[in-house]
Amino acid sequence: MKSTNTAEKMESCLALRPEAGALNAMHFDNRFVRDLPADPSTENVPRQVQRACYSRVLPTPVTAPKRVAYSPEVAELLGLSEETCRSETFAEVFTGNRLLPDMAPYATCYGGHQFGRWAGQLGDGRAINLGEVVNDRGDRWTLQLKGAGPTPYRRMADGLAVLRSSVREFLASEAMFHLGVPTTRALSLTLTGEKVMRDMFYDGHPAWEQGAVVCRVAPSFTRFGHFQMVAARKEMDVLKRLAEYTLRTDFPHLGEPSPEAYRRWFVEVCRKTADMIAHWMRVGFVHGVMNTDNMSILGLTIDYGPYGWLDDFDPGWTPNTTDAHSRRYTFGNQPAIAQWNLLQLAAAVYPLIGEQEPIQEALDGYQQRFTEVWRNMRAEKLGLAAFEPADEDLYQKLTSLLTAVETDMTIFFRRLADVSPGDTPPEDRSDDDLMRPIRDAYYRPEQLTPSFCRRTADWLRRYLQRLEKDGRQEPARRRRMNRANPKYILRNYMAQEAIEKAEQGDFSRIHELLDLLRRPYDEQPERAHFAAKRPDWARDYPGASMLSCSS
Repeated sequence: MKSTNTAEKMESCLALRPEAGALNAMHFDNRFVRDLPADPSTENVPRQVQRACYSRVLPTPVTAPKRVAYSPEVAELLGLSEETCRSETFAEVFTGNRLLPDMAPYATCYGGHQFGRWAGQLGDGRAINLGEVVNDRGDRWTLQLKGAGPTPYRRMADGLAVLRSSVREFLASEAMFHLGVPTTRALSLTLTGEKVMRDMFYDGHPAWEQGAVVCRVAPSFTRFGHFQMVAARKEMDVLKRLAEYTLRTDFPHLGEPSPEAYRRWFVEVCRKTADMIAHWMRVGFVHGVMNTDNMSILGLTIDYGPYGWLDDFDPGWTPNTTDAHSRRYTFGNQPAIAQWNLLQLAAAVYPLIGEQEPIQEALDGYQQRFTEVWRNMRAEKLGLAAFEPADEDLYQKLTSLLTAVETDMTIFFRRLADVSPGDTPPEDRSDDDLMRPIRDAYYRPEQLTPSFCRRTADWLRRYLQRLEKDGRQEPARRRRMNRANPKYILRNYMAQEAIEKAEQGDFSRIHELLDLLRRPYDEQPERAHFAAKRPDWARDYPGASMLSCSS
């Protein structure tokens, strides 16, 4: 670990730079380190950290920090101008080579269930929080560098990240935000100028890759696992302090800490989690690693590892090679897994509430909330004024059709908006006429047998009759559907193409995708090629289909 003198040198060197003004003006509150117990040791070696919520640790300097991209929207949240974000100082600060005067870097201690089994202490093994910024509007934002060097929680790893995974995390964080999905954000993507050894598929073929750092931004990075760790160690005083901090900092509207306030807090965590999962299902997102240590108490999507958006509609698909056998974290399992994870959190915080009944009510409330929100989202996806009981059968028959042949989920729902009642009654229209708007959604034309086309056309007739019952005007119905069904998503092959270009020093595709994904619901006709089906070459291409947990 760097000495205090090293940190002072980093700060004083930065202070001499004229472009550092806006960065130095950032107001760091650092409430986390002020209010919670710290690890008394400053030794940066892998170890068990007990009776503490965090360890003080500094980023590791690198040889050649270089900005690849940044998010103007996140920069604005922090009060940073374009000029500042394009400066050399910005790259140095958000790669970890420079500290701002009021930064107080730390890594947090948490545990978690990984693939259903308790894993013990995990923690921020390659994530270093620079501190918490309070902007001009009073909003609190934690700045976190991922890949900035080792921490006491790294176990046998090196605390670093590579360009490949960092591009994916940077783009996905911003893509999800613009899709309307609750998520952590990404301020910047930088190169370190150094090489990192990684075995991409854990198959015994490691290779040197370019090192990179992502600056992640969120109101809080507190996870279910933070509570699980101290509860598992029976550190009740630390659990109480963590809960008090969380309530006062992230949920102040719930009142001062008390058993009743903690009950309301757990209800809200369940509600926020249900909303997040419903949004995942709406846009076809699969997290891939829904371990409890990857679950945010704020209901934010966190830790973009082997994630993916569905290409063909397959509820049994997971993007994670590590999960290929058990398929615990498939698209269709996500609602149930989230509830299981909430149950683990409930076990950890039970001492704060002291009663089983309100906890069970909150867990039941998760299911009720998810059912309600998902019902409303399906109504939006189908362009219905409201989701009626009979619509459940309509939707289930649709999912049967979507899984019967290889159907692109995103394209199907987007094109469904173009299926119009027209002047001819649905029962008098031919199968081919009805299916024409959605034909581009299918990957294998040979699967479109007469029997399948007849079944699909019959479903479309029933769907049009259901729309007629609503009596909505066509333009309004189409607009409603196009606000719920994106035209553009970050398909794995698109991210992989950007990665391969970036590895050759060409960052243009990263910038192009970042701009594209700012408006995922707009037509953007000049970029329509990004709305096409996954190309056949990408079906089994490394990085464009399934991915491992390797960075």
